[in-house]
Amino acid sequence: MTRVAAVDCGTNSIRLLVADADPATGELIELDRRMKIVRLGQGVDRTGRLAPEALERTFAACREYAEVIRELGAERVRFVATSASRDAENREEFVHGVMEILGVEPEVITGDQEAEFSFTGATKELTGRSHVPGPYLVVDIGGGSTEFVEGGEGVRAARSVDIGCVRLTERHLAVDGRITDPPTEDQIAAIKRDVDTALDLAERTVPLTRACRPADGHALVGLAGSVTTVAGIALGLAEYESSAIHHSRITLDQVREITGKLLGSTHDERARIPVMHPGRVDVIGAGALILLSIMERTGAEEVVVSEHDILDGIAWSIA
Repeated sequence: MTRVAAVDCGTNSIRLLVADADPATGELIELDRRMKIVRLGQGVDRTGRLAPEALERTFAACREYAEVIRELGAERVRFVATSASRDAENREEFVHGVMEILGVEPEVITGDQEAEFSFTGATKELTGRSHVPGPYLVVDIGGGSTEFVEGGEGVRAARSVDIGCVRLTERHLAVDGRITDPPTEDQIAAIKRDVDTALDLAERTVPLTRACRPADGHALVGLAGSVTTVAGIALGLAEYESSAIHHSRITLDQVREITGKLLGSTHDERARIPVMHPGRVDVIGAGALILLSIMERTGAEEVVVSEHDILDGIAWSIA
């Protein structure tokens, strides 16, 4: 066993996993898993820079995580930064701050690396199991980007595209700094156009069109907060329950119905949904619409929801 700590810093959230990993058996024993929504990507799509207040929120979370890592005695630590920090002009300020707090340099990985980590984290426990047979099409819907990865026991094709729940919300639903509530039909159509364009781009590398029809045998596996929140709503949970959401199967009809309700509701109505994290209230509509568009493009009648994702893939990379 090797005790490892993995940190995934994305556009919307920063997450920590401390686990004991046994590469010989493929077992990952979770000791601590936590998430903070810090909105590091606040305004990046518009300004090209990380905002000072976003950096401070992120550094505050890093200080909390550093204490957890010390208490649990992780032998190896890896900090991976994704979409927002790839795009920012002042990313060196971010890198320096993380190094001061955690003592490791954040790796600003490429979209393809991000995709491979997501695939490993999501499918390592599925490979060879009859209840979710491969091959797989894994989609990781983040705050700033979405990763598509196709493969079986390994990655065959991967592509990252710049559509995410935060990026599209800020681009199309924010007017003078305020989120339109609920969005207009024109705003929703603008998001859909961006998503369709991105799916066309992803399809140059990853087979998407009708890839998940039953005859083709691909299982669509969905990752990250937008997907797990939609799953929690579909399951009617009284509170967010990771064990119930993990490996649940949500149908296309359920995703279509929930997306319509989210896009037609107000901030207060969305905030009252029991499984809704406060940091997702304003961005969940765009995230759900991305998921719906992917399911319609691929022909998937259901999505298998995984709580294991890029964070688990990072942990395995250092085990």
